[in-house]
Amino acid sequence: MNKRKLKKGLGLVTLCLVLVGFIGFVEKQVQLKTYKGLEIDLEAVSGVYFVEEKEIERIVSSAFPELRAGLPLEEVPLSAIEERLLGHPFIKTAEASVGQKGIVKASIKQHEPIARIARPNGADGYITKDGLIIPTSPTYTSRVLILEGAYAEQLMNEGSIEAMPELMPLIHFITQDEFWNSQVTELEINKKNDIRLHQQVGKQVIEFGDALDFESKFKRIEVLYKEILPRKGWNAYERISVKFKNQIVCE
Repeated sequence: MNKRKLKKGLGLVTLCLVLVGFIGFVEKQVQLKTYKGLEIDLEAVSGVYFVEEKEIERIVSSAFPELRAGLPLEEVPLSAIEERLLGHPFIKTAEASVGQKGIVKASIKQHEPIARIARPNGADGYITKDGLIIPTSPTYTSRVLILEGAYAEQLMNEGSIEAMPELMPLIHFITQDEFWNSQVTELEINKKNDIRLHQQVGKQVIEFGDALDFESKFKRIEVLYKEILPRKGWNAYERISVKFKNQIVCE
């Protein structure tokens, strides 16, 4: 029995030594290899590329001129490449890794725009799903919810929506609902407590108030659509408001 256990133990030790040797051999072989080129793995957002592979290649080649054929792979600055790519406003994540054939692979995910701040006298900007404000792309335009108004412009100037954290839940609610996403075309944000909805169907601008208690407000708008406007007509009222709790004001 003891001999059997001894043989089994020696077998495990031998196996471990073989594995360690193999891993060391593979690592040494990788170190001996040289840089052969750059491969871009770019994930699209709804089928759209706000940053293109050619642009990424230009960024890397400009920032790291030492990346030429023959450079030992151990000298490839993977972390620095990732950091440089993350400096691009449309790149959300960047991961650089070395393949077995000497190819450096850059795996990139883009930010996803969820709304657009439109300014008549300045450059527009996108709000991403993560609540960041980034510039628009010179190459592609994303068809998203439009935000206008003095306070929306203020948020754009500040470069963040931190001053109005309640805005993101409202935007997510509208854009994730199939009906409201098609019906609500624009949020006019004049003040934090003065939001107005512009509709796809219906000439009225709906006074929404602040971004709080939005689910209750949309339920009241739904009552308006289903019970009031079909009887009175879609253009029967000049003013519609749901900004007061448990009320629909039609005038």
